[in-house]
Amino acid sequence: MTQLYFTTHADVVIDPDVPIPDWGLTERGFARHQAFAERVSDIGSVWSSDEQKARDGADVVARHHRVTPQIYETLHENDRSSTGYLHGDAFWVHVDAFFAEPEVSVKGWERAIDAQARIVQAVTDILRKETEIGLKGHIVIVAHGGVGALFRSHILGQPISRNHDQPPGKGGFCMIVDLVELKMVQDWTLIEEI
Repeated sequence: MTQLYFTTHADVVIDPDVPIPDWGLTERGFARHQAFAERVSDIGSVWSSDEQKARDGADVVARHHRVTPQIYETLHENDRSSTGYLHGDAFWVHVDAFFAEPEVSVKGWERAIDAQARIVQAVTDILRKETEIGLKGHIVIVAHGGVGALFRSHILGQPISRNHDQPPGKGGFCMIVDLVELKMVQDWTLIEEI
């Protein structure tokens, strides 16, 4: 049974002076993606958004499994460029509003319903491409927590809600989806424990 490992990037170097898409992984983040790479087998392809933190995680996994990582730009996190970096509680207030009112743009952020449609289409496109060339193993996608929550709600056929978010922490979680039935096989699990 071929599976999709939908992962979120692990720990990042937060630098308010650097654009958020350019933030990379911390040493711990790299180590966690390496642990994930060592725990999974039969990986045929690795995809990520074009954000540095996702590319970093994908590179680690791809190198370990001797595949070329591929970028799919629309796997990016929900667009929050209108506010830029928000510190602490201010960020989480915006996140709560993003999920609570999915059809409303929070201070110019991409609407949750639009981000969900985008991430679902991106995953659908990747699966189609992989199927057309002949699946060579499991597929790993390294993306982001916000769009991961939106993808999870879609897979479960449930309304958009913060309840679908990965558990608290520094990111680096994975859900496993059966590609035949497009149904969840394993819920959010730390990547180093998958």
